[in-house]
Amino acid sequence: MISILDYGAGNLRSVENTLSAIGCQYEIVRDVTKLETASKIILPGVGHYGQIMRSMHKSGLREPLLAAIDRSVPFLGICIGMQSLFTSSEEDPEVEGFGLFPGVVKRFGADLRVPHMGWNEITPVKECLLLRGLDEKPYVYFAHSYFAPIIPETGAQCEYGQPYTALLEEKNVYGVQFHPEKSGPVGMQVVKNFVELA
Repeated sequence: MISILDYGAGNLRSVENTLSAIGCQYEIVRDVTKLETASKIILPGVGHYGQIMRSMHKSGLREPLLAAIDRSVPFLGICIGMQSLFTSSEEDPEVEGFGLFPGVVKRFGADLRVPHMGWNEITPVKECLLLRGLDEKPYVYFAHSYFAPIIPETGAQCEYGQPYTALLEEKNVYGVQFHPEKSGPVGMQVVKNFVELA
């Protein structure tokens, strides 16, 4: 059973629709006990970095989520859900991220149109399980004002003013800056690849 984390601030419907389209069973999780039996976890990110992190803490989901990841439960963070894996974000510098990866999520420069919205090509920098079955440089849909740095765990990058992490993979932890649920057949394949992970 796929568990979609509901922290009270995100739009879950598009993720639900994608999972339904590929015939995947899922449940919306709002309490700690459901995380203990989750086979895979998705954290959709829509909204404000600080709001998401505060909501995770207030709901009591933060530590159980980290414990599930530590138990090797596959995790997928989408957009801010991926950004939450880093140390912190310029969007709300005083709020602590999950800290699974070092680095600060930064805002795009003043010389760029923000938010960065629309379809962009991503370039894999190593073999990515989430990109299996896709073209060499697939196009996906982005909607964000902040970006994560390139790190050793970066699986694919995008360029908007500078290169940044578009996808990361490290053991059971996966993250995508783009919105697979809004990226048509390509995004559906990305979600399917996650669902079908052993």
